[in-house]
Amino acid sequence: MRDIASDILIKGGRIIDPAQNRDGVGDLLISNGIIQEISSSITPSDNWVQVIEATGKVVAPGLIDLHTHVREPGFEYKETIASATAAAAYGGFTSICCMPNTNPVNDNQSVTELILEKAAKEGMVRVLPIGAITKASKGCELAEMGELVAAGCVAVSDDGLPVMNSQVMRQAMSYAKIFDIPVIDHCEDLNLTDNGVIFEGDVSTRLGLRGIPASSESVMVARDIALAEQTGARVHLAHISTAASVHLIRDAKRRGIPVTAETCPHYFTLTDEAVGCFNANAKMKPPLATEQDQAEVLAGLADGTIDLIATDHAPHAADEKAQALDCAPFGIIGLETALPLSLELVGRGVLTLPQVIRKLSFEPARVLGKKTGVLGIGDPADITLIDLDTEWVVDEQHIKSMSKNSPFMGRQMKGRATAIVVGGKLIEN
Repeated sequence: MRDIASDILIKGGRIIDPAQNRDGVGDLLISNGIIQEISSSITPSDNWVQVIEATGKVVAPGLIDLHTHVREPGFEYKETIASATAAAAYGGFTSICCMPNTNPVNDNQSVTELILEKAAKEGMVRVLPIGAITKASKGCELAEMGELVAAGCVAVSDDGLPVMNSQVMRQAMSYAKIFDIPVIDHCEDLNLTDNGVIFEGDVSTRLGLRGIPASSESVMVARDIALAEQTGARVHLAHISTAASVHLIRDAKRRGIPVTAETCPHYFTLTDEAVGCFNANAKMKPPLATEQDQAEVLAGLADGTIDLIATDHAPHAADEKAQALDCAPFGIIGLETALPLSLELVGRGVLTLPQVIRKLSFEPARVLGKKTGVLGIGDPADITLIDLDTEWVVDEQHIKSMSKNSPFMGRQMKGRATAIVVGGKLIEN
């Protein structure tokens, strides 16, 4: 982030703040990193105000990604805090939550502090660490949750690996409730996955690859719902991809169980057919599923069963993804493409524009228990400016991540972030 004049005036934009039912053209004044005024017209008080013309653009609360794999420390050849936050800024995100599957795993105060120190020096956006549920994410012994929270962790997760032991997960939920943080779970039954490569179905049969059944996800979703009901803990279910999972979550919410859920743009944009030519850049976990599953994910987004959209940005080096499909690692990048892919939901009639913005800003903040994702007077100025009409093609020029493992390379996009403001600091794309 570069320093600018202390005051910024964003003029003439369509200000959308779904949490406060605001949607109208106006001006927004920032002073000393704080939102000072929002009205139909604001006149600069002096020459020190930097004026940003936003006519024809959307002025939204800063986007928050609840699910980013930053890779640093330990896997800097895939991604660093500097490159991940550059990708986030380019994609319109003002905050990212970094998963703990680093090396060493973020299961203690020292690793959390290292991440925050690096982010303070090299980061372009806010970095919110997520600590591990278990020591070394091995699923056996709980990490020191109080230490992690005190050091700055906003949630706990063993993402990348499921907590297979239900008693350990029950204990984790009980402790998380004490510290008032969510448990974010990677819902996968490893026994059902059983070295599977892609979704179990027609495509896996055609390619002769071991499939991962839908039940690998839904069985663990059901378990986590049962444990959330028992403990009363806030449980967030990551990267939901199957119809069965959506049905379980919908029923749980009807019964008042404190469960929230996310999905990712690839699950409402692509199906397992994207892997049909042994495309490792479409290999992820959970795997891309069928059109029927996608339809239920879309229905879940529309009716609120699925609370938010996250990227599950998971960078891998080119030589890793160049391996045979059954050997290549799971995961794709997503920070740069999440916003335009989510905006496609408006054209498809699934969500309104304010609903898309809400699922990318206010809802992630709500899951974390943070009073952000809004444009309120007196709040820190985290803002995303969006041009809905810009058309562009995904290529390496538009990928700021160190890794390029995206199934959307060459895809025509419409809409992108033109700038973000992070705590009053302007970053223009």
